[in-house]
Amino acid sequence: MSAAPGRVRTVTGDVDAADLGSVNYHEHLFQRSPLLPGDDLDDEDASSREAAELRDSGFAALVDATPLGLGRRPAAIRRISRGTGVIVVMTTGAHRREHYAEDHPLLTASEDELATAFLRDLTLGAVEGLDPDSADPYPAPDPDPDAAPRAGVLKVGLGYWRIDDAARRAIAAVGAAHRETGAPVMVHLEHGTAAHEALDALAAVGVAADRVALAHVDRNPDPGLHAELAARGSFLGYDGAARARDWPDSVLIDCLTETARRGGADRVLLGGDVARATRYRAYGGIPGLRYLGERFVPRLRDAAGDDVVERVLRRNPAAWLAWRV
Repeated sequence: MSAAPGRVRTVTGDVDAADLGSVNYHEHLFQRSPLLPGDDLDDEDASSREAAELRDSGFAALVDATPLGLGRRPAAIRRISRGTGVIVVMTTGAHRREHYAEDHPLLTASEDELATAFLRDLTLGAVEGLDPDSADPYPAPDPDPDAAPRAGVLKVGLGYWRIDDAARRAIAAVGAAHRETGAPVMVHLEHGTAAHEALDALAAVGVAADRVALAHVDRNPDPGLHAELAARGSFLGYDGAARARDWPDSVLIDCLTETARRGGADRVLLGGDVARATRYRAYGGIPGLRYLGERFVPRLRDAAGDDVVERVLRRNPAAWLAWRV
């Protein structure tokens, strides 16, 4: 079952895109990865408290960007959404290979197997699936629709200037699921690389650029490149706030403002991608999910103005997340 055109598929049901409010396009309520040992997001109570802090900082909705095989917990995500009032759009798909153990079944699954799993999550109901801890790597969802929240976004992860065989199979499967449902697509770009190549690969399997959000494009804070990508129609995922080890927030604010000036104002999305227990306040870390709303957005508003912030937080994510058949 596909969402009606203009509707967004959330873990509590389909909603009108115009009703989302302010959207954080990229966070993680649950995550488990061999790349992040000791930094698992696996405590439902703590993740719920963190979601409430995001809400209190001014966001009404978030995209949980954890795809298959990385500790995603669909039923718990829906409980958090219901308990906090935060609208949550869940993700299906596959990350880059480094996020999985070498023997993980997702890395060797065929295009058809991946497409079947992705479509299951989007249309029937999401289960963890393709998980080495599961006796059945391709389980069917619970037939009770109230026990099977559905995903609303497809995702594929690429390496640093790399689209390997596993990624190409995932891209093909994402294309198949997108053509059948019209669901939006997110691409993980490692350090912002291979953005044009990602759009080319997705176009080859039937995914138009204006259905794609390029996550981490701001890890390469080049407004000229971003304007080129926006001109192709793609959405630009800015999610690097609070990473002062790489550069200050001012670099991202300046890049976003210049990208908007060059014609990309209708393509930029904003998220935090905090994604680690040591950076979630509810898990004992800092700065937490509230950083984006309390400290980054006011500075962006001062630099870029109210209209750009309105587009980045409301209009653009609504346009990206709305399903099209």
